[in-house]
Amino acid sequence: MDENSLFDLNYGKKLFEVPLAERMRPRTLDEYAGQQHILGKGKALRLLLEGGRVPSCILYGPPGVGKTTLVRLMASVTGRTLLEINAVSAKVETLREMVERARREKSLTGAAAVAFVDELYHFNSKQQNVLLPAVEAGDLILVGTTTENPWFEINKTLLSRMVVYTLEPLNADDLCTLLTRALTDRQRGLGSLEVSASVPLLRRIAEMAGGDARQALTRLEAAVSAAAIGGGSVLTEEIVQQSAGTAAQRYDRSADDHYAVISALIKSMRGSDPDAALYWLARMLEGGDDVRFICRRLCIFAAEDVGLADPTALIIAQNASAAADRVGMPEAKIILAEAVIYLAAAPKSNSSYTAIDAACANVKAGNIMEVPDHLRNGGSGYIYPHTAPNHWVPQAYTPEVRRFYFPGRLGAESRIEERLKRLWKRYSETSEESDKERQAE
Repeated sequence: MDENSLFDLNYGKKLFEVPLAERMRPRTLDEYAGQQHILGKGKALRLLLEGGRVPSCILYGPPGVGKTTLVRLMASVTGRTLLEINAVSAKVETLREMVERARREKSLTGAAAVAFVDELYHFNSKQQNVLLPAVEAGDLILVGTTTENPWFEINKTLLSRMVVYTLEPLNADDLCTLLTRALTDRQRGLGSLEVSASVPLLRRIAEMAGGDARQALTRLEAAVSAAAIGGGSVLTEEIVQQSAGTAAQRYDRSADDHYAVISALIKSMRGSDPDAALYWLARMLEGGDDVRFICRRLCIFAAEDVGLADPTALIIAQNASAAADRVGMPEAKIILAEAVIYLAAAPKSNSSYTAIDAACANVKAGNIMEVPDHLRNGGSGYIYPHTAPNHWVPQAYTPEVRRFYFPGRLGAESRIEERLKRLWKRYSETSEESDKERQAE
């Protein structure tokens, strides 16, 4: 029996103890899937590697996109020694020993070793101080990987000495290529199990992985192994569903994915696309995001983006927030969905947002106006508007006229504009100028 085998089936098929994702790690740049923006033919990083050069760099991206694999390829294709260490567990003394080993390697071979630091953002200042002189002197090449945004999480001193490469989630085509190779490879993959699968089913497994190659290969191995143990030779949808579990989503509710998805939700509602907005809401809810955070963002959106075009939107957002908080998940998702659909479908106006921004900017610029005497407590000359038949009197409320609010023309705000035009000349004049400009266009 092969030393990598867990056991042999009585019909000669074998299951491996080493995970498929580990066995199928690419051995050449051509086998490496995805990341064509940095490793495609003629791209800068590929040219450097093919020329025997490795830059000190940070590989930034979500799990399962090939960061560790790429580091190992960097060393292997350039013929350099690879020294691996984890930033979480690395002691200062261990780092000093690694630096000394790298110096010995360079003196013997003439080529600097690649020092691979996983989760680089955990490095503290003492750890950095050990490595920085060696990096600057060229005694070693520092390559770090991280799932956290390096521009926020990594010390600027270290960051300034390294190139940052962003690795992206693999698309379905890239993953299908990996799955097909793994299914047919008899030496490292699942070929010896002699189980076939249709292209649509492989694509289904790829789509369930959320751009994560490790997830895709793990799901394939579970499904194919289950089929082989059951004596089957063809992978079916039923086996995939039973053995591969539910689809994974790449989502970290405290990091980049959290901010990217909430941004997509807000922009989808702003663009009046309720279907897209519901999808991004579902991503946040299924990712376990904080319902209160979502509710706060809906209230802000109701005031900032729907605004006076539909003042009811803020009431709905507030009530949805209170109801979701009282009910809790999973039923809260129905309440939030109702609010999101309403906000996405509502007419839009950001006039309140721009008005208060303009007023605040005016104050910050030092354009301070004194409160008129008739508006002060105990002042003289103030006319009480409610004494007039229409509850309005022509009197000044600032020493000089400054215009901040420009009404939108959608929904309820069009009625607000009409009333202000009747009361204040400045609104009528501006509206007439705007109408003329629109007609000229």
